[in-house]
Parts: sequence; structure tokens; C-alpha cells
Amino acid sequence: MPDSQMQIGVVFPQTEIGSDPVAVRDYVQAAEELGYAHIIAYDHVLGADTAYHQPWTGSYTKDSLFHEIFVAFGYMAALTTSVELVSAIVILGQRQTALVAKQAAEVDVLSGGRLRLGVGIGWNPVEYEALGEDFSTRGRRAEEQMELLRRLWTEEVVDFHGRYHNVTNAGINPLPVQRPIPLWMGAGSRARGPIPTDRVLSRVGRCADGWFPQFQSDDPQAATAIAKVRDAAVAAGRDPDAIGMEPRVNYSDGDPEFWQARAEEWRGMGASHFSVNTMSANLTGADAHINAIREFKEVING
Repeated sequence: MPDSQMQIGVVFPQTEIGSDPVAVRDYVQAAEELGYAHIIAYDHVLGADTAYHQPWTGSYTKDSLFHEIFVAFGYMAALTTSVELVSAIVILGQRQTALVAKQAAEVDVLSGGRLRLGVGIGWNPVEYEALGEDFSTRGRRAEEQMELLRRLWTEEVVDFHGRYHNVTNAGINPLPVQRPIPLWMGAGSRARGPIPTDRVLSRVGRCADGWFPQFQSDDPQAATAIAKVRDAAVAAGRDPDAIGMEPRVNYSDGDPEFWQARAEEWRGMGASHFSVNTMSANLTGADAHINAIREFKEVING
């Protein structure tokens, strides 16, 4: 059940913080010291060379720096004591499900039960090709992957034979602290814009512990999208109030009054969590991002 008080988090500035481990350390420790409840990280394994891949409409390329998410979380776990580590999202369809289960369980163990695993299907066929997974079936595989993850996190021995996976009397060891690890979903649609398809919204309501809407609170379709998630949960015999929701605001989108207004709008729409993204705000270096999240926390807490 999501907390009645909206939890405030930060988006790790992965494309701008650089590869210095000291900068990563300073940022995550500052976020925890400032009282943020969680740190969100994005996931990409490979970036495409757009000189070859044309036309290119993706958000990221070979020039976009991404720390590998599970390794980075292992590092962050050792540097912190209380802040939750959140993926938003791991591109589940391009990864082996059993390996994700193992990596996530390990992060959960090493962090003392502080992982929240957001998953999604992604948009980049270049990554899928390189990682040996089928881009065309990624949506259809998602529900089976989530079912298998939960079983691998809660059962010592799993015997699973689905459409896409076969696990014959095997299990991961150690099992995670959280059984199962909270499993959230990304929810966006590159084809339709920020509002997800009905199929995605239904999957959230039926399968996920929470979700990350990519639209804004003032989108005319926002309330309808949230209602569709809740309706799908009810139809599946689930409590819709138990499904968390975490929108975010960009630091660069407005002034402190704007951030506060967005937070209150989302709170009124039932958000259990809320985060700020400081990337694409002309900030240079870890200190600038730390100052930005310090300012944001003072505004939201004020």
C-alpha cells in the first residue's frame, strides 16, 4: 500500500554527471542527506551511432553516458544507508529474465531491501539486436517476464514453462530481502505521445505494483488514463489504491512556484511518489545538480 504522504525523490543525472566515481558518490550521498526518499536511474546498455542509423528519432545516442544500472545500484548501496534505489526503467524485454531476477535480488540483498524495480519494453531496436532479443515480441513477453520474476524472487525452486521461458526446477540464491521486490512499470507510448495505449494501462492495472506516467498533470487525458489503470485493477480483483504512481517534474520546466503547483496537482490525482529531473537544465558537474536538488527540496518541503 503506498504511503498516504507523497514520497519525494530525484532522478540520477546519468547523462550529465560523468564517469568519475567520486562525483557519483557525492551526488547520491547528498540526495540522502537532503532527505530524499529515493533515487531514480534510467537504463540503456548501448547507444546508436546516428551517422549510420538514419533517420533517428530516439532520445539517446552513442554520445549519451549511461552507468550500467545494476552495477551502479550496487555501488550506491554501499555509499548510502536509507535511500531507496529505483529503476525507471530497466528495459526488461532486451534482457534475460532470470539474469534480471538474479541481479535485482543481489542489489536488494546488498542494500538491505532498498530496491524498487521499474521495468518497461523500451523503444530502441538497435539495443535489442545487439543483446540478442526480439524487438517485435517485447510487449507480448512483458507479462510472462513479470510473472517469472516474482516467482524467482519468492520460491527457492521454480518449475516454469511458459510461451517464452522455460525454467526446470531451478532457483536463485540468495533470495531478495523483499519477497517479492516491488515491480513497477513504465507507461509511455512513442507512437501516440505521452499517453499510453489502453493495452499498456491495462497491463499496469493487472500486473504492476506501481507505474511511472510520462504525461503531465494538466494533460486533458491524464485523469482518463489514471482511471483506466484503476478500472483494470478492479477487473483483475486488485485494490487500485495499492498501486503506486510516480510522476516527475523537470527542474528546467519552470520556477519554484511551478514545481510546487505540479507536486500539489499530482498529489491530488493520487500520486504516491514524485521526483525531480535536473538534466537538460544547463547544469555542469555534480555540485550544480546537488545545488538544484537542494533548492527543489526546500521548495517542496516549504
